[in-house]
Amino acid sequence: MRIVSLLPAATDIVAELGLVERLVGRTHECDWPPEAVASVPVVTGADFAAADLSSREISRAVGGSAHSGSSLYTLDTDALAALRPSVVLTQDLCAVCAVSYEKVSSAVRLLDADTRVVSLEPRTLDDVLQCLVTVGDILGVRERAEQRLTRLRARLAEVARQTAGRPRLRVVAIEWLDPLWPAGHWVPEQIAHAGGEPLLASPGEHTKPMSWDDVRAARPDVVLVMPCGFPPERTLRERDLLTSLPGWAELPAVQTGRVWLLDGPAYFNRPGPRVVRGAEVLAQVLHGVRAGDAVTQAEARPF
Repeated sequence: MRIVSLLPAATDIVAELGLVERLVGRTHECDWPPEAVASVPVVTGADFAAADLSSREISRAVGGSAHSGSSLYTLDTDALAALRPSVVLTQDLCAVCAVSYEKVSSAVRLLDADTRVVSLEPRTLDDVLQCLVTVGDILGVRERAEQRLTRLRARLAEVARQTAGRPRLRVVAIEWLDPLWPAGHWVPEQIAHAGGEPLLASPGEHTKPMSWDDVRAARPDVVLVMPCGFPPERTLRERDLLTSLPGWAELPAVQTGRVWLLDGPAYFNRPGPRVVRGAEVLAQVLHGVRAGDAVTQAEARPF
């Protein structure tokens, strides 16, 4: 079976299932596990250099008249055809996060091959984990997928056990800096598993921009900074977008030193198996308890 992943989270799933050797194509953003995917051909690109733009400029490029979700990413259809995939993994949940489902479907229809397109649409934490079995079944390793699922659920249960009975700290998770955007979908559940009370977003919710007044009124005990697609070093370049806001210093989270910079792409933005590690990271961030491996500075650091 020849697999092309057009979604970083799907690549994570393929890796979790031990099938990276069957991966013949990936996106330019698929980066885990690095040593395993580095040699896999890239079949996508971006219409703009995000590294050179501010958060506000990226937001305008995504939502402005010059771009729509279906045109943000390019797909090399010739390269895709040459790879002769039997399965293409993609998504239709977020038009900003990957090549659009319509573009992928159109490209596959042109292939002279029997290629199956699989769209993953998780919104909740359980949806994310169930994708492992969905993909495992399609790739012929359902039993292995169910075993992996059992282990992941056990890790989540351990996170909940370790944080049970502790104070439920009020948490705001920020998924974009300008405009401010709360982290929805599965992130509120990650927070709840780790013993926090998620604010400004509900489980499974596809969120929208929030005002700074909303954050101030919520008076969070903890602020989690996890911009979508930004590694921590990139986020720090725009740290002042938050720290210069009126009343920032008066937030309870700021006054107690509970503002955390997290690796969003690795553990929170992508609906793949590593969201479980994200919950483990939050258990230590919120309550100082260790569930799983000790949290490294690359995973979480004071903001």
